[in-house]
Amino acid sequence: MSFSFIPERIFRDVTMITPAVLRQLEVKLLILDVDNTIAPYKTLTLEKPVLEWAESLKKAGIRLYIVSNNKGERPEIFASLLGVPYIKRAGKPSPRGVRQALARTYTSPENAALAGDQIYTDTIAANLAGVHMFLVEPIKFTNFFLAVRYFFELPFRHEKRK
Repeated sequence: MSFSFIPERIFRDVTMITPAVLRQLEVKLLILDVDNTIAPYKTLTLEKPVLEWAESLKKAGIRLYIVSNNKGERPEIFASLLGVPYIKRAGKPSPRGVRQALARTYTSPENAALAGDQIYTDTIAANLAGVHMFLVEPIKFTNFFLAVRYFFELPFRHEKRK
């Protein structure tokens, strides 16, 4: 459990996190962020490749759990589409939501990973909770503020790519 801006691994998108990658690290629980990780902001559907990817993980025995800072209906909608439990208003970068998911699934931190698109929320929360952190490239920049935020994350993304 350490405060760090550096993710363990970076993936082009969430579907690149394969059962083989998870098995190699003995990950049994994959915690998912919603916005710009599994779906673009402002959409209420999942693309077919994401649905197929989630199903392949479940078939491989990997449990999925949504942990989102979103206060609205999006976490529940996407959890329903995937058939998985969820926590909204998680308060990331606080590790509280991640730890709740661990407790509710009786999973130890070393057997869990978080997939998210942001350094300042997802990566910090995962690292503080002691779970593996898989940073994904954001699906879509929807506003100037997000583009600026991702710009300030570039040094940490670059550090991991070295």
